[in-house]
Amino acid sequence: MTEQPAPHPATLTAFEGTTRIGTGDRLAVALAAHTAMAQGGGDPILVFDDASGEQVEFDLRGTAGDVAARLVPVQAPEPRGPGRPKLGVVAREVTLLPRHWDWLSRQPGGASVALRRLVETARFASETGEAGARARDAAYRFATAIAGNQPDFDEAMRALFARDVKAFEVRLARWAPDLGRHALAMAQPWFADEGKTQ
Repeated sequence: MTEQPAPHPATLTAFEGTTRIGTGDRLAVALAAHTAMAQGGGDPILVFDDASGEQVEFDLRGTAGDVAARLVPVQAPEPRGPGRPKLGVVAREVTLLPRHWDWLSRQPGGASVALRRLVETARFASETGEAGARARDAAYRFATAIAGNQPDFDEAMRALFARDVKAFEVRLARWAPDLGRHALAMAQPWFADEGKTQ
């Protein structure tokens, strides 16, 4: 698997078996995983992206310096093209019906301003409504990857999807402590989002 730098700083968490060994950015967690592997505890080392629950793989061969060197992002050449790249504006083609173009042309600031405003409004509404569901899915991905053999796993997952925080906490109390705490922390936005639609 080729390591690609994250588009934004991500928080990762590493576990050796059921014990949390590190949380932080890519470099800090990769070095914690490298150290744990070098100490040879024998349990598998798994690293997770805290936002998505996806597993992250690192090439842990060699020295800590080798691991760190492989994590340095490669600078891509600046793309040249239409738009105003220094301002972050990229020109793309949009296909609309004539009535849509007519409406856009009547908007203050023109079509570009109106489209940006519409996209930002829709994006904000979508992100606030979907944050809880993303947290639920991330907690589920994390739990299924590392905690499938923990007591009451199935019941915990049913409680997660039912948005029953009390039942979820009761089930997690029987898990290895670090796994339960991490799953609960990942799911918190889902439970906090309870009054909103799924």
